[in-house]
Amino acid sequence: MKQTLLPILAATVFIVLVGFLTQANQNGKLTWPTKTPDKKEEMVEITVGGTKILVELAKTETERRDGLSKKNGLENNEGMFFLFPQKNIQPPFWMKDMKFAIDIIWIDNGKVIQIDENVQPPEAKTLDEELVLYTVNQPIDYVLETNAGFVEKNNIKKNDLVDLSSIE
Repeated sequence: MKQTLLPILAATVFIVLVGFLTQANQNGKLTWPTKTPDKKEEMVEITVGGTKILVELAKTETERRDGLSKKNGLENNEGMFFLFPQKNIQPPFWMKDMKFAIDIIWIDNGKVIQIDENVQPPEAKTLDEELVLYTVNQPIDYVLETNAGFVEKNNIKKNDLVDLSSIE
């Protein structure tokens, strides 16, 4: 009798447990682990002055505000590309919580119009009101941030063409 009762009891517990889990999942109280998307899969390729670069898109207000501040660095020929809700703007950029130096490439109408090279992260514990604001001297459509030295290494200069066909 014991030999028959144990498998029946185990099967009953299993069925009840599956029922509870299914109900919790349907009520939104249970989430199943899903694969976190690989950032490389979310990156797109653009070309700046003939140099191909993989970029992560900063599309939301939060992504634009945080920028690269949560990263410890970038791979070679990687960057962050800032998309704004409108064109012809002059957004200020800062280096809040940044851990590495960058080049900032300001883009308008498919051309590089200004470059800020080797922009250094602030000293630790710099107050927000003491942070340097980096600005562009004319309205732009996009901003590209890369590792410091990218501009020099790839001979990027003002008026270079930027191919954004993978984004637009």
